[in-house]
Amino acid sequence: MANELLVIDNIHKTFPVKAGFGIKMEATAVDGVSISIARGEAVGLVGESGCGKSTLGRLALRLLEPTSGSVYFDGRNLNLLNKQELRSLRKSMQIIFQDPFASLNPRMQIQDIITEPLLIHGMAKDRDLEERGAALLEKVGLPVDALRRYPHEFSGGQRQRVGIARALASGPSFIVADEPVSALDVSVQAQIINLLEDLRDELKLSFLFIAHDLNIVRHFSDRVVVMYLGKIMELAPAEEIYRNPSHPYTEALLADIPVADPTLKKKHILLKGDIPSPTQIPSGCRFHTRCIYRYDPCDKIVPRTTDLGGGHFVDCHLRG
Repeated sequence: MANELLVIDNIHKTFPVKAGFGIKMEATAVDGVSISIARGEAVGLVGESGCGKSTLGRLALRLLEPTSGSVYFDGRNLNLLNKQELRSLRKSMQIIFQDPFASLNPRMQIQDIITEPLLIHGMAKDRDLEERGAALLEKVGLPVDALRRYPHEFSGGQRQRVGIARALASGPSFIVADEPVSALDVSVQAQIINLLEDLRDELKLSFLFIAHDLNIVRHFSDRVVVMYLGKIMELAPAEEIYRNPSHPYTEALLADIPVADPTLKKKHILLKGDIPSPTQIPSGCRFHTRCIYRYDPCDKIVPRTTDLGGGHFVDCHLRG
């Protein structure tokens, strides 16, 4: 589609692992993932810790080199760009990190942190830097006097606003938000989500929004991708995936969302065990070791992707 800004095509990423006694193994982080993000679209990427979400986000920006597969941004194959071409394109691609303290240099003032991208890309200098910095702080809801302060002087939510301002500095069209609210208090999470929504509408931004909580991405994302052990289990429009979850793993994630009304009865699905080791991927459907609905084909045959209509896709023998 002409409207696609980012296309991830059959991307794989493995990491070498030392198992001791000279034994070398490979850990599979991302295994044949293909997704696209349209201009102005927000795609939520959810799953438990260790399923490969952050790795996929970094592959999308070529912060990591893929083992195989391709990433296209605005029609250009990132894997074929040289350092100079990639550096020029990075103005359009930015990331918001999970930890709002570790991602900010404690020895730099806020002004230097958020205007550094402008200096690196030669977009501003001298007096203009301070003016641009003040405008960025205003855009994320921080006072201008914060320019001369240091990260330790702010709360977690305020530091994350600084991280967002830094991501906006170069005027990107695409942002990877890597669990941007998971390290924040619940009372602050909604404020940051609302800020990102306002910025998305105002600046026509595209997002890959990574989270482990389906409830976090519900109102922010147009589509939701559910990932497990390096593969996509389900992909659907946001409201469809909440109304009609079609993969047992998606059902379990939804059942884990707390309900404010204690009188409301809710279906609980207990997932037994942990995610298998990425060095020992289960045969067949990789979710079968924890699935309450598994039957004969599940541990032997890899399920095909089934199109349920309306942009809803699922990898499950129950739906095939």
